[in-house]
Amino acid sequence: MQTFLKATTAQTTRSPKDKCASGFSIEKKSKLTPWVEKYRPKWVDEVAFQEEAIAVLKKSLEGADLPNLLFYGPPGTGKTSTIIAAARELYGLELYKQRVLELNASDERGIQVIREKVKNFAQLTVAGTRPDGKPCPPFKIVILDEADSMTAPAQAALRRTMEKESRTTRFCLICNYISRIIEPLTSRCSKFRFKPLADQVQEERLLEICEKEKLKYTKEVVPTKMINSLIQVCFQGRFEKLEFAVRSMVDEGYAATQILSQLHDCIVEQDLSDKHKSVITEKMAVVDKCLCDGADEYLQLLSLCSIISAAGTPEQLKV
Repeated sequence: MQTFLKATTAQTTRSPKDKCASGFSIEKKSKLTPWVEKYRPKWVDEVAFQEEAIAVLKKSLEGADLPNLLFYGPPGTGKTSTIIAAARELYGLELYKQRVLELNASDERGIQVIREKVKNFAQLTVAGTRPDGKPCPPFKIVILDEADSMTAPAQAALRRTMEKESRTTRFCLICNYISRIIEPLTSRCSKFRFKPLADQVQEERLLEICEKEKLKYTKEVVPTKMINSLIQVCFQGRFEKLEFAVRSMVDEGYAATQILSQLHDCIVEQDLSDKHKSVITEKMAVVDKCLCDGADEYLQLLSLCSIISAAGTPEQLKV
């Protein structure tokens, strides 16, 4: 028994040097922040390409008042970042966690969440001053991300909560598809559509991050020769060559979204009927959505090219 206890003590006892080394590694790991969070806009002015929503938010922040908001638009356009930046300006870093409730409605989308978490948080009263002495609005903010995933009963319960707690709470609903939000909710919110980010805006932001992180980078696009050869292989209809061409482009390191964008421009210029172009571009839209959702690049491009290869046979396009 004593031998066992000694062995256990020897394993659990660490030298001061080991403890320091362990503490250093833990501290080092805690400082590692994903770039998505590190370079997320901290203030409303830093949000890019959404002038309408930013202009209204600035006026609301100046008057320390905020309506219920509904942000909708494609993923990655800054909807969540915008409301978080606005809340930080209203409350400061000290009160942010106390005054803001963030929920992802796709994970917590039932009526029970509305009755418990949201309702209990909304009923709390708050003061109108910050620890630094600056005034702040006497209301809280509930952020419901992916609100279009909420069930119909949960949306109905949220409507009643919005009515009862209008003096103490403001709601910000964030969704991709506004058509999935019930009309009683949309009528109680100021609606803002977030536009897809222009390529130039994305490029400027990426280059800025590269410079801050001291990364080496090159501005590169898929060579026109490769795009044209891929189109020619598609029209030849030989699957073996098509598979090899797609695999080669992916293995070269070109992003599928980049290939897709240049393929779109090339297809528009091709001598094809409007019907064929519409079928191909519709497939491109589907592939673009799948890529955004994390689908396999090679399989998606191969699927698109098989549709392009059928452009000469209208019967196959109907499938």
